Amino acid sequence: MDVKDYLNPAEEKMELAVAYLDEALAHIRAGKANPKIIDGIRVEYYGSAVPISNVANVSVPDARTITITPWEKPMFKEIEKAIINSELGITPENNGEVIRLSIPPLTEERRKNLVKQSKAEAETAKVSVRNARREAIDGLKKAIKQGLPEDTEKDAEATAQKLHDKYLKKIDDLFAAKEKEILTV
Repeated sequence: MDVKDYLNPAEEKMELAVAYLDEALAHIRAGKANPKIIDGIRVEYYGSAVPISNVANVSVPDARTITITPWEKPMFKEIEKAIINSELGITPENNGEVIRLSIPPLTEERRKNLVKQSKAEAETAKVSVRNARREAIDGLKKAIKQGLPEDTEKDAEATAQKLHDKYLKKIDDLFAAKEKEILTV
């Protein structure tokens, strides 16, 4: 029986929590054009719901505009409808060639709400990290009953705590960067 059997899965879960947070924060609109904000929007394409990027070319010509160039003419209406029905809150402009999304500057109230949303995502990630640490420590305590020396278990617990602290710092750093991005006018 090895302490790595408990610490490695815990570290993997902590890493996944940080990766999830990074992805979740990328989808939160921060006043700048970012093609990731439309990743969650699905369009009907031959009977199945697919991301917009599967049926169109998505680009960012400047800091306040996202352009979507559908590969097939019939997709214009589908993409527009999907964007209007999404929670994005942006009305698409269609000139027959491309669909433009103009990203409006954020109001102070909207910025505060986005920071709250980001903080909630960070908190969810922190809970995942704490749960991974707890599972590792519980497994180590059970391993004592199966013959693991107590001092080895204490050292492994300290290692689990160090991992926990390291990943919480990463989460705090990601949140701080996103908060700065949102609040920068």
